[in-house]
Amino acid sequence: MTDTYDIVVAGSGFAGSLMAMIAKRLGYSVALVERGKHPRVVIGESSTPLANLLLEELCRRYDLAELAPLAKWGSWQRSYPRIACGLKRGFTFYHHQRGETNNPAASFGKQLLVAASPHDEIGDTHWYRAEFDQFLAERAQGLGVAYLDETQIEEIECGESGVQLGVTRNGAQLSIRAKFLIDATGPRGLLHRALRLGEAQLPEYPRTQALWSHFTGVTRPIDAGLGSPPYPPEDAAVHHIFDGGWIWVLRFNNGITSAGVASTEAMAAELGLSEGAAAWNRLLDTMPALRAQFKHARAVEPFRHIEGLSFLSERVVGDRWALLPSAAGFVDPLLSTGFPLTLLGVERMARILEAGLETPQLQGQLGAYERRTQEELRATARLIAALYANMSDFALFSSLCLLYFAAASYAETARRLGKPHLAQSFLLHDHSTFGPGMKEILERAQSKVPEQDSAGLKDETLRTIALIDVAGLSRPNGRNWYPVDADDLLTACAKVEATREDVEALLDRCGLFPLGTAPMRR
Repeated sequence: MTDTYDIVVAGSGFAGSLMAMIAKRLGYSVALVERGKHPRVVIGESSTPLANLLLEELCRRYDLAELAPLAKWGSWQRSYPRIACGLKRGFTFYHHQRGETNNPAASFGKQLLVAASPHDEIGDTHWYRAEFDQFLAERAQGLGVAYLDETQIEEIECGESGVQLGVTRNGAQLSIRAKFLIDATGPRGLLHRALRLGEAQLPEYPRTQALWSHFTGVTRPIDAGLGSPPYPPEDAAVHHIFDGGWIWVLRFNNGITSAGVASTEAMAAELGLSEGAAAWNRLLDTMPALRAQFKHARAVEPFRHIEGLSFLSERVVGDRWALLPSAAGFVDPLLSTGFPLTLLGVERMARILEAGLETPQLQGQLGAYERRTQEELRATARLIAALYANMSDFALFSSLCLLYFAAASYAETARRLGKPHLAQSFLLHDHSTFGPGMKEILERAQSKVPEQDSAGLKDETLRTIALIDVAGLSRPNGRNWYPVDADDLLTACAKVEATREDVEALLDRCGLFPLGTAPMRR
């Protein structure tokens, strides 16, 4: 038997299912092929304002109204309360010295809190992927996408006219022919292995490993008594930073907490990450403040050790095939860059499908897609590499983090104002002024910055951020707390080619501040 489709999408994670739905809405016949089955637990769980905005835009452009409520905490809770997720009001960072008994949450100098929203209603979310991915796969089937789970792709032949797949399902061998194949199977996935694509180097990036699991019984820390932070610090992507690595803690509303550690290869060897639970417990023992939160915790998933965390494929497109960014590369969970990178790729691939698979411009469009995908992954790697190199210097680490938040908030604002041309690349790495300034700073920070140079580089970082700052990130801030403040955006309106009236309309349209309340004032 040979089944024929216009498009086959391999991998039914969130990106694959979303891509399949978009292709179906565009009028293509689509098959979604999955090696395993749902529900399943996978890494990659924390959304961002830009990721949610991209999801909103895709839902609007491709008539996926059922998915639109998933872009905000409030609408998610009203529309799909049975799908677990976590409230993410911002990014919380604490700096630890391993073995030190002091609580970093009790010191402004050892924490960084960057708000992503001013209230819960429009807050971001952590996606409990077991239920989130299953929901999207079911919605794809509801739109008429052919879904083949527990299907192993054994053979792949790619040519100018299309792709031929030999698959095994339920013990039977089948043949599938398609005009185009989209790989959404994740790093070192289907096409990378089958076509032996090879790995490219990420610029100056350290080899890293990770260890993670899901837990019940993780408690919230006692209030450190420093006043009223811009959001509850645990309702966030929580990062515990130490020299050589970091720990994430993400809370879902079903009683489960995702937690894990990513570290350099040298630190992974010191911690013995390959030993799983024993390594995790040893690491917690060196951080008493965090250990207390996990005192009664129990792992409800096997510990998963990832030996080679970072990855970049040498090829992203070919004859009648393409990798989504989630399959083309991965850098690190730090700063939650995976979702926006992937959704930008989904958006670009959707535009290619809109133009048609028979257009003479197809190969040129795919080539541009490949270049942008690899450039954005490399730009992300430059930033994360600089952060790893300076985890022992939390003041510099924090200022380098603000490069990300400045670029993300600028891009989100530009898109919400209908000016996507102002922010065409992730991290604004090709922005005429901010891009070169950021690259120079990150190149200087690729290895640990000497103490005598740290303050100067921090000041230069803040000056570079000021070029695009619409969120008050470039002003001196002794508390290291950055709330969402309407005044910041109103003051910086010219940076996004807008007027105060444009920004006021944006604030009203997006519900940034609840009805009857005034924007925060400094």
